[in-house]
Amino acid sequence: MNIALSEGERSAEALSSANLSRAASAVRNDGYVVLEDIVAHDHLDQLREQMDRDSQQLVAAEQWSGAGGLPGHLMLGPPPFAPFVFRDIVANPFVIQLSQALLGDSFFNGLYCGNTNCPGSVTQPLHRDADHLWPDLAVAHPVASLVVNIVPQDASDENGSTELWPGTHLDPSFGSVIDAETEAARRAVAGPIRGDARKGSVLIRDMRLWHRGMPNQSDRPRHMIAMIHNIGWLARRGPLTFGRGCESAFTDSTLDHNVVFSDEPIDYVGLRTG
Repeated sequence: MNIALSEGERSAEALSSANLSRAASAVRNDGYVVLEDIVAHDHLDQLREQMDRDSQQLVAAEQWSGAGGLPGHLMLGPPPFAPFVFRDIVANPFVIQLSQALLGDSFFNGLYCGNTNCPGSVTQPLHRDADHLWPDLAVAHPVASLVVNIVPQDASDENGSTELWPGTHLDPSFGSVIDAETEAARRAVAGPIRGDARKGSVLIRDMRLWHRGMPNQSDRPRHMIAMIHNIGWLARRGPLTFGRGCESAFTDSTLDHNVVFSDEPIDYVGLRTG
């Protein structure tokens, strides 16, 4: 489901009760929702230009990653320091409102990264980003982790928008990679869609939803920024490190930003050498 906000919602920086209900129901039932055009385009233009440059380093080193570690797919986030950190990305009020509706009053951000789908990429294996919290369930438990994806350019079939399998977060089976037999059985019931989204839109999905990266047939990398909003009682790996000087982007809200600020250089590209 895609939800377009009214001017009144934008002015109030809050979804209406009707749109909040629609968005929450979409995530619970389908596993995803797209909130349209809620991030400033000029912010995204700055990030895209830098991520284009950063991705060239990883492509030159053939440092492929993501599901299957296949050619054309990179793990790459935006720079976590000024002037590249923006409130409408790290503390977007509409995203926080929806996360609170789904996760409750205690939730934290556990990731600030992203992925890049490069021209000539190949199809990833079908997978979940996270398993259910417990094995051998008869019924899937409610959402505990939400992936928040922001596109700094249009995402389409041409440049490798993500393939999504609606409703599969409710499949209580266990295991991160979906085998061919299970995929075929699911396709006979309900097939996939593409997570197309316009620049500035935010795709919010249950972390258990089946999905995969698809070939980028364009001539430019397709970037996607990622955060993960976790229910408050999940274990934490530690705080996220951002450069000192961008503190004002992390406005007070119900989201625990889970951040520390450092004066030290931050190796956010993660280029391996040697």
